[in-house]
Amino acid sequence: MKRCKTEYKGVYYRLGERLSAKGEEKIFYIVFKKNGKVYEEKVGRQFVDEMTAAKASRIRGARIDGKQQSRKEIREQAKAAKLAEAGKMTLSRLWDEYKEHRPKLKSLSTDKTNFEKHLKPDFGNKEPHKIIRLDTDRLRIKLMKEYKPQTVKHVFALLKRIVNFGVSRQLCQNLTFKLDAIKVDNQKTEDLTPKQLKKLLTAIANSKDIQAANIMRLALFTGMRRGEMFKLKWNDIDFQRGFINIRNPKGGVSQKIPMNEQARQVLENHPKTEITKNNKKEISEHVFVTSKGNAFVDIGRRVNPIKEAAGIPKDFRALHGLRHTYASMLASSGQVDLYTLQKLLTHKSPVMTQRYAHLRDEALKSASTLAGQIIEQATNTNMVELQTEEQA
Repeated sequence: MKRCKTEYKGVYYRLGERLSAKGEEKIFYIVFKKNGKVYEEKVGRQFVDEMTAAKASRIRGARIDGKQQSRKEIREQAKAAKLAEAGKMTLSRLWDEYKEHRPKLKSLSTDKTNFEKHLKPDFGNKEPHKIIRLDTDRLRIKLMKEYKPQTVKHVFALLKRIVNFGVSRQLCQNLTFKLDAIKVDNQKTEDLTPKQLKKLLTAIANSKDIQAANIMRLALFTGMRRGEMFKLKWNDIDFQRGFINIRNPKGGVSQKIPMNEQARQVLENHPKTEITKNNKKEISEHVFVTSKGNAFVDIGRRVNPIKEAAGIPKDFRALHGLRHTYASMLASSGQVDLYTLQKLLTHKSPVMTQRYAHLRDEALKSASTLAGQIIEQATNTNMVELQTEEQA
């Protein structure tokens, strides 16, 4: 369509292609320069919008003065805002970067669950520096109503790790406040009385589930963590030297623990499971396996019936509780120092082993009391003998 000039600078019109009842319609356009850019914009139709050259000129003036934005400017700003939004390092984007740089992280599966379930809904689309204390307070209060303090602690620890990762790589700004510490009392030490232990050993012996029974025996005889037993492979067991190699334990560094005679008997008598792999029969590399030949990721449904048959309290964790029982028996004997106990339990820090210190102290106190009684008895005997000699 031909451009037709008007008496107003930067205003022109074109005639519409279709004739209306009123005749040919003028479609008005304006052209102006702003911030070094030339803009050309349609501002309205003569009959539909009641647009005139004078009105178009006023619109042009408003555009130049910045009182009104052109459609192109609005589109450009929207595009720029969209690009800026896409470039923001939100917590979700930081999480994706964090995962990519830590593919072998042991806690990645748990971290993923905590992020998707607890952090993403409230903080996923926010940049760290735009998260305020009130946001984290609300999340903490909400989680504390539904979950254990340890879970809440893990969620906030993950938030801190993701943000620290982004800050260290200059991907984002830090939080504007310090996250409050989540206090957790994890010093619960489960134990069994001699009577309870006897009943449990009987229930284990009577169980027909060899996998569940033997994993409970091994927990009691070695104090191994359940995850360590789940990952235990036959080539981790050194029958010749009498050691069990623990790969990637909770502490992080692979370690080995001595294998006592009771643990040796459990492992030597434990059946090796045949599995089908690539259409070939072979022995599973894992010691404890499910009915399908896979390594366990949970065994609660299989060990709980044994625990129930023994009448053990419901809050006693079948495998973790036996680890505590193992440690408590050693500490109570008074014959094992805390440093040795720490090594047997593969505690990374002696702080965790300190929970058993009072048991060892009681054993030492009993030994001291016994020593005092022996000395006192010997002293009294000597006094009686001395008096008898004097009288004679």
